[in-house]
Amino acid sequence: MFSSDPVSRHCIEQAIRIAGTAPSGAHRQPWHFVAISNQELKAKIREATEAEEREFYERRITPEWRALLEPLGTDFVKSHITEAPWVVVVFRRDYDVLPGGERSKNYYMTESVGIAVGFFISALHQAGLATLTHTPAPMTFLREICGRPLNEKPFVLMPVGYPHPECVVPDLARKDLSQISDFL
Repeated sequence: MFSSDPVSRHCIEQAIRIAGTAPSGAHRQPWHFVAISNQELKAKIREATEAEEREFYERRITPEWRALLEPLGTDFVKSHITEAPWVVVVFRRDYDVLPGGERSKNYYMTESVGIAVGFFISALHQAGLATLTHTPAPMTFLREICGRPLNEKPFVLMPVGYPHPECVVPDLARKDLSQISDFL
């Protein structure tokens, strides 16, 4: 649940700048952030996302996965995409295209983009903003809506804004430190 309170472009730019400092394989920085505040574009993204999510919930989800999602209360309705002031779509650039048209390979793209997204989320939280990572599958519609080239693949979709005053966050237990770490 996001507030409709505006978020300045400057704030989003700063979070993307911070994300851009993330380490990457061979320092190739294989990411591209598309920040969208245009309501019509957000509505297109929501419509396409809900179509994929409806297919997922009605035909592709396994019973085990459904049981795991049940406590979260998620479904195919993604109103937060149009409610949040911004939607940021992060793309993974698999290769660069040089001026002559030849390809220049990128390395450790998934890991690098994942780290950059982590930096971005941390920057948003430090600014008092909230986000919700979302990965509808397939996500290729995002490339078309955002006008990105074929060498980029959608990685994650994130509505961004201030939390709604009545926001309800699921009371989820986190694994204990002993379950997620070892000290040798």
